[in-house]
Amino acid sequence: MSESEMPGQLPHGLISFGPDANCTLELCPIEASVYQYRPSLPANIIFLVLFGLAVIVHGYLGFRWRSYLYMVLMQLGCIMGMVGYAGRIMMWVNPFSFIGFMLQVVFITSAPVFYTAAIYVTLARAINFFGPELARFDPKWLIWVFVPFDLVCLGLQAAGGALSTTSSGASQIGIDVAMAGLILQVIVLFFFCVLLGDYLVRYSRAGGVTSGTRMKLFFGFLSLAVVLIFIRCVFRAYELSQGYRGSELITDEPLFIGLEAVLVVLSAFSLAIGHPGLVFNKTTSPPGNVMEDGLATETEQKNRGSSST
Repeated sequence: MSESEMPGQLPHGLISFGPDANCTLELCPIEASVYQYRPSLPANIIFLVLFGLAVIVHGYLGFRWRSYLYMVLMQLGCIMGMVGYAGRIMMWVNPFSFIGFMLQVVFITSAPVFYTAAIYVTLARAINFFGPELARFDPKWLIWVFVPFDLVCLGLQAAGGALSTTSSGASQIGIDVAMAGLILQVIVLFFFCVLLGDYLVRYSRAGGVTSGTRMKLFFGFLSLAVVLIFIRCVFRAYELSQGYRGSELITDEPLFIGLEAVLVVLSAFSLAIGHPGLVFNKTTSPPGNVMEDGLATETEQKNRGSSST
């Protein structure tokens, strides 16, 4: 794309992108917008509604099973998704809307970080609950290591998105910072997948209870959510590697819907179907006794270990 064709370089004082953008569909061609298309109104309304529904579902399940931290993390991620898709609806009204672009870049990109934080905390609880002696590591490291990395990913992605929007998408630094956050998230998720798979295999070989509808739903949909988010992050990192200018990926809305919107909303509902309350609430019959809040005490874990020998 030549300099004269770049968004923001139109004649007659028209600016297509940035804080001072004054283009509208009546004044500028759609090709001058950063995405070079008008976001689908039906699709973005559907995803906004689905994320809103996920907020309600996670709120209900959180209060029902008293999983408040999990509930808050999931709801924050879903609310960020709602704000992001509201931004895309603003870009349907006006594809040159700088505020709409800023909202969808920052909030859609960063939202899954809250899902992964909920997953890390949940697996730490699961290991403590089902058999910490089978893990190759202290379960608390899942919180002390993975959650801080999650916060770093969130900071990098948000900062990169902010730098990109304030520079009208021309800042390579902003792109590099956001891409670093996505790549770091991919790396962290990869190692988490290895640890999760290793624990599940060791737990199963040790005769752990992996049958039953609740157990299958919990571990199955937790694992599915991790895989979906991992695929999404790989796609977004590759997409961002081409930048905002002259990229064929960023102008492909069906690809964005399929590998961003669909995967993230599926992960949100997967984490509702495989809710930790299925196995951590006091009405469940896990391998051992549990406290009211769903966590086994150290004494109960020792008693469980001694009774099994």
